[in-house]
Amino acid sequence: MGRVTRRQRWGAGVVVGLVVAVAGLLWFKPWALWVDETVNEALPSANPSPNPSPNATSPAPTKGAPPSASASRAPSGPVTVAQGSFISHEHATKGVVKVVRLADGTHTLRLEGLDTSNGPDLRVWLSDAPVKEGKAGWDVFDDGKYVNLAKLKGNKGDQNYALPADVDWSAYPSVSIWCDRFDVSFGAAALART
Repeated sequence: MGRVTRRQRWGAGVVVGLVVAVAGLLWFKPWALWVDETVNEALPSANPSPNPSPNATSPAPTKGAPPSASASRAPSGPVTVAQGSFISHEHATKGVVKVVRLADGTHTLRLEGLDTSNGPDLRVWLSDAPVKEGKAGWDVFDDGKYVNLAKLKGNKGDQNYALPADVDWSAYPSVSIWCDRFDVSFGAAALART
């Protein structure tokens, strides 16, 4: 076996340096800070009852019979039951978050006018941690109970996230745009019942 030359050591160092640089770029994704993803979803509507099959027939109403209770009640539209405004943490964040009860009784978390930075692995979290201003609030949301609702659809615009039926959203008074990669809040909002 021959000796390793200075040129071979230098070449190996360059290869290792390139591998580390590429891995770092893939991990940190710095380009995401300059790429905006805008989502503009309408508030979802929900049918209070399932659609009947095309072959189903409704019984004819009896003449003079009072209308049924379900026919006399008009379905209520979406109702905002809680809301809050985002404050900035790691990145400047603006917008409003709402918990909306739909006509079928389900709940949706709605982000309106969201404007924050993009980043790697951003999530929408419900948390039992209080919303705190400044650096003191950047990393508190994973200290207690939290629910990872979904990956953030876009860093700008209006978007909806269905709240699971088995989650009592009122036990989580805070919403955070959470960077799961670096365990830090980009911005958060305290929910207040309306």
